Amino acid sequence: MALTDDALEKIKELIVSGELGPGDRLPPEAELSERLGLSRNSLREAVKALDFINVLDVRRGSGTYVTSLAAEDMVEAVSFLVDVHASGSLREILEVRRIFEAETAYRAASRIDETGLDELRATIADTDPTSIESLVAQDFEFHSTIARYAGNDYLAAMLEAVSVKTTRARTWRGMSEDGAVEKTLSEHRAIIDALAAGDARLAQSIMVLHVTGVQRWVDHVDVDDEDAIGADADIAQTPPASGD
Repeated sequence: MALTDDALEKIKELIVSGELGPGDRLPPEAELSERLGLSRNSLREAVKALDFINVLDVRRGSGTYVTSLAAEDMVEAVSFLVDVHASGSLREILEVRRIFEAETAYRAASRIDETGLDELRATIADTDPTSIESLVAQDFEFHSTIARYAGNDYLAAMLEAVSVKTTRARTWRGMSEDGAVEKTLSEHRAIIDALAAGDARLAQSIMVLHVTGVQRWVDHVDVDDEDAIGADADIAQTPPASGD
């Protein structure tokens, strides 16, 4: 095992065991390296890596602390991994998104209340049918609201990290596919109806059909993965021509 990997494992064990908890400050470098039997260099590299993925928070002049370890801390780390492995993987990312979306819809059906349903209805009312930017923005709000009511913060965080990488593909589809706006809103209404009825299986099934629309579109057009994966939806960029 590489020295840095060994250092990562030992710091992780301190956190997993509960010896160091959210908000706790790590002992001084010299003390911690001696205690764990690590070189100071390998300890520093491990701390840098854990700081990067938001497990640790290095504060200049104050010390190094364990973060809150909240679910939202995962978003940046997962998003980074998606970026690193983005080449050739748009379809796989869309498949992961479909799995997460289906599960959030299923779980939300037994948890969402009238306030949540009103929030979902508002995303439809607030969508400008002539604006793809508005559609994409309200679509994200719609899906993130359902994820929030799924009752699993880590699932919601991972979905957010993956979903944001499909922004450009979803925008291109909205620009190039006739009737995409109304079709999207109609499917959203059907999902809301299923959630309001507390029908988990129906909500899940409609959600799967809904999110696979982008997958079907990607399969029928010439989409370059590196161009289509990104959080910054540049709608001024000409979308690929439909192959239908």
